Amino acid sequence: MRTSSKERHKITEGPTAALELDRAFRGPLVAYFLKRVKSRNEAEDLTQEVFVRLLNHPDKNDGRTIEGYVFTIAANLLRDRAKSVATAHQRHIQSLDLLDEKDAFSANLVEDRNPERVLVGRQAIQDVLDALAELGERTRDIFILARLENVQHRDIAAMYGISVSAVEKIMMKAMAHLGARFLLP
Repeated sequence: MRTSSKERHKITEGPTAALELDRAFRGPLVAYFLKRVKSRNEAEDLTQEVFVRLLNHPDKNDGRTIEGYVFTIAANLLRDRAKSVATAHQRHIQSLDLLDEKDAFSANLVEDRNPERVLVGRQAIQDVLDALAELGERTRDIFILARLENVQHRDIAAMYGISVSAVEKIMMKAMAHLGARFLLP
Protein backbone atom coordinates (compact mmCIF):
# COMPACT_ATOMS: atom_id res chain seq x y z
CA MET A 1 0.00 0.00 0.00
CA ARG A 2 1.66 3.21 -1.18
CA THR A 3 0.64 6.31 0.70
CA SER A 4 2.14 9.68 1.36
CA SER A 5 3.86 10.19 4.70
CA LYS A 6 0.89 12.22 5.94
CA GLU A 7 -1.57 9.42 5.05
CA ARG A 8 0.66 6.67 6.47
CA HIS A 9 0.01 7.73 10.03
CA LYS A 10 -3.74 7.87 9.88
CA ILE A 11 -6.39 5.25 9.28
CA THR A 12 -9.34 6.66 7.43
CA GLU A 13 -12.76 6.38 8.97
CA GLY A 14 -16.09 5.62 7.41
CA PRO A 15 -17.45 2.92 5.14
CA THR A 16 -14.56 3.05 2.69
CA ALA A 17 -12.01 2.43 5.45
CA ALA A 18 -12.91 -1.24 5.74
CA LEU A 19 -12.69 -1.71 1.97
CA GLU A 20 -9.33 0.03 1.82
CA LEU A 21 -7.95 -2.11 4.65
CA ASP A 22 -9.30 -5.28 3.09
CA ARG A 23 -7.88 -4.48 -0.33
CA ALA A 24 -4.47 -3.55 1.03
CA PHE A 25 -3.92 -6.11 3.77
CA ARG A 26 -6.16 -9.20 3.39
CA GLY A 27 -3.71 -11.14 1.20
CA PRO A 28 -0.58 -10.39 3.24
CA LEU A 29 -2.37 -11.00 6.56
CA VAL A 30 -3.86 -14.34 5.49
CA ALA A 31 -0.42 -15.41 4.22
CA TYR A 32 1.15 -14.30 7.52
CA PHE A 33 -1.38 -16.27 9.58
CA LEU A 34 -1.30 -19.36 7.33
CA LYS A 35 2.40 -19.76 8.13
CA ARG A 36 1.56 -19.80 11.83
CA VAL A 37 -1.82 -21.57 12.21
CA LYS A 38 -3.15 -24.87 10.90
CA SER A 39 -6.28 -23.93 8.98
CA ARG A 40 -7.30 -21.38 6.40
CA ASN A 41 -10.52 -20.69 8.33
CA GLU A 42 -8.53 -19.76 11.41
CA ALA A 43 -6.25 -17.53 9.33
CA GLU A 44 -9.32 -15.79 7.86
CA ASP A 45 -10.82 -15.33 11.34
CA LEU A 46 -7.61 -13.82 12.67
CA THR A 47 -7.39 -11.51 9.63
CA GLN A 48 -10.93 -10.35 10.27
CA GLU A 49 -10.09 -9.72 13.92
CA VAL A 50 -7.16 -7.50 12.86
CA PHE A 51 -9.57 -5.41 10.77
CA VAL A 52 -12.03 -5.14 13.65
CA ARG A 53 -9.31 -3.95 16.01
CA LEU A 54 -8.03 -1.46 13.45
CA LEU A 55 -11.47 0.01 12.90
CA ASN A 56 -12.20 0.14 16.65
CA HIS A 57 -8.86 1.82 17.47
CA PRO A 58 -7.76 3.74 14.36
CA ASP A 59 -5.68 6.30 16.23
CA LYS A 60 -3.36 4.01 18.22
CA ASN A 61 -0.58 3.53 15.70
CA ASP A 62 1.61 6.05 17.62
CA GLY A 63 3.26 7.53 14.56
CA ARG A 64 4.21 4.16 13.05
CA THR A 65 3.30 3.30 9.51
CA ILE A 66 -0.03 1.64 9.04
CA GLU A 67 1.77 -1.48 7.78
CA GLY A 68 3.74 -1.78 11.01
CA TYR A 69 0.60 -1.19 13.07
CA VAL A 70 -1.37 -3.87 11.18
CA PHE A 71 1.29 -6.51 11.68
CA THR A 72 1.82 -5.52 15.32
CA ILE A 73 -1.87 -6.22 15.87
CA ALA A 74 -1.49 -9.52 14.00
CA ALA A 75 1.47 -10.59 16.15
CA ASN A 76 -0.42 -9.63 19.32
CA LEU A 77 -3.43 -11.69 18.21
CA LEU A 78 -1.22 -14.75 17.73
CA ARG A 79 0.38 -14.23 21.14
CA ASP A 80 -3.04 -13.85 22.81
CA ARG A 81 -4.29 -16.98 21.02
CA ALA A 82 -1.27 -19.00 22.19
CA LYS A 83 -1.77 -17.84 25.78
CA SER A 84 -5.46 -18.72 25.63
CA VAL A 85 -4.77 -22.22 24.32
CA ALA A 86 -2.04 -22.81 26.91
CA THR A 87 -4.26 -21.58 29.74
CA ALA A 88 -7.17 -23.79 28.68
CA HIS A 89 -4.83 -26.80 28.41
CA GLN A 90 -3.35 -26.09 31.85
CA ARG A 91 -6.83 -25.76 33.40
CA HIS A 92 -7.78 -29.13 31.92
CA ILE A 93 -4.64 -30.79 33.29
CA GLN A 94 -5.17 -29.27 36.73
CA SER A 95 -8.78 -30.43 36.88
CA LEU A 96 -7.68 -34.00 36.15
CA ASP A 97 -4.85 -33.76 38.68
CA LEU A 98 -7.36 -32.85 41.40
CA LEU A 99 -9.07 -36.21 41.01
CA ASP A 100 -7.60 -38.96 43.10
CA GLU A 101 -7.62 -42.55 41.87
CA LYS A 102 -10.95 -43.37 43.53
CA ASP A 103 -12.64 -40.33 41.94
CA ALA A 104 -11.22 -41.23 38.53
CA PHE A 105 -12.92 -44.63 38.68
CA SER A 106 -16.21 -43.21 39.92
CA ALA A 107 -16.14 -40.52 37.22
CA ASN A 108 -15.73 -43.23 34.56
CA LEU A 109 -12.47 -41.73 33.36
CA VAL A 110 -10.76 -45.09 33.73
CA GLU A 111 -12.42 -48.25 32.56
CA ASP A 112 -12.51 -51.09 35.05
CA ARG A 113 -11.03 -53.95 33.02
CA ASN A 114 -10.46 -57.20 34.73
CA PRO A 115 -9.98 -60.65 33.20
CA GLU A 116 -13.54 -61.72 34.04
CA ARG A 117 -15.06 -58.69 32.30
CA VAL A 118 -12.91 -59.26 29.21
CA LEU A 119 -13.96 -62.93 29.08
CA VAL A 120 -17.67 -62.07 29.47
CA GLY A 121 -17.36 -59.47 26.70
CA ARG A 122 -15.67 -61.90 24.34
CA GLN A 123 -18.34 -64.51 25.04
CA ALA A 124 -21.13 -62.01 24.36
CA ILE A 125 -19.57 -61.08 21.02
CA GLN A 126 -19.22 -64.74 20.10
CA ASP A 127 -22.89 -65.38 21.01
CA VAL A 128 -24.00 -62.56 18.70
CA LEU A 129 -21.80 -63.83 15.87
CA ASP A 130 -23.19 -67.36 16.34
CA ALA A 131 -26.78 -66.06 16.28
CA LEU A 132 -26.07 -64.09 13.10
CA ALA A 133 -24.48 -67.19 11.52
CA GLU A 134 -27.75 -69.07 12.10
CA LEU A 135 -29.53 -66.66 9.78
CA GLY A 136 -29.56 -67.20 6.05
CA GLU A 137 -26.86 -65.36 4.12
CA ARG A 138 -29.17 -62.77 2.55
CA THR A 139 -31.05 -62.20 5.83
CA ARG A 140 -27.77 -61.78 7.71
CA ASP A 141 -26.36 -59.39 5.09
CA ILE A 142 -29.52 -57.27 5.05
CA PHE A 143 -29.60 -57.16 8.87
CA ILE A 144 -25.94 -56.08 9.03
CA LEU A 145 -26.48 -53.41 6.38
CA ALA A 146 -29.54 -52.01 8.14
CA ARG A 147 -28.49 -52.26 11.80
CA LEU A 148 -24.73 -52.00 11.78
CA GLU A 149 -24.02 -50.01 8.64
CA ASN A 150 -27.12 -47.75 8.96
CA VAL A 151 -28.08 -48.22 5.31
CA GLN A 152 -31.64 -47.09 4.53
CA HIS A 153 -34.20 -49.79 3.72
CA ARG A 154 -34.90 -48.27 0.30
CA ASP A 155 -31.18 -48.43 -0.55
CA ILE A 156 -30.98 -52.08 0.55
CA ALA A 157 -34.06 -52.85 -1.53
CA ALA A 158 -32.37 -51.30 -4.56
CA MET A 159 -29.17 -53.30 -3.94
CA TYR A 160 -31.02 -56.61 -3.77
CA GLY A 161 -33.68 -55.82 -6.35
CA ILE A 162 -36.52 -56.34 -3.87
CA SER A 163 -39.22 -54.10 -2.44
CA VAL A 164 -38.86 -52.02 0.70
CA SER A 165 -41.64 -54.15 2.18
CA ALA A 166 -39.55 -57.29 1.57
CA VAL A 167 -36.58 -55.66 3.36
CA GLU A 168 -38.82 -54.84 6.32
CA LYS A 169 -40.10 -58.44 6.46
CA ILE A 170 -36.54 -59.79 6.38
CA MET A 171 -35.59 -57.39 9.18
CA MET A 172 -38.54 -58.56 11.28
CA LYS A 173 -37.51 -62.19 10.70
CA ALA A 174 -33.91 -61.43 11.79
CA MET A 175 -35.05 -59.46 14.85
CA ALA A 176 -37.44 -62.25 15.87
CA HIS A 177 -34.64 -64.81 15.60
CA LEU A 178 -32.19 -62.72 17.61
CA GLY A 179 -34.85 -61.82 20.17
CA ALA A 180 -35.75 -65.48 20.67
CA ARG A 181 -32.10 -66.42 20.96
CA PHE A 182 -31.22 -63.83 23.59
CA LEU A 183 -34.44 -63.18 25.47
CA LEU A 184 -35.65 -66.72 26.04
CA PRO A 185 -33.72 -69.09 28.29
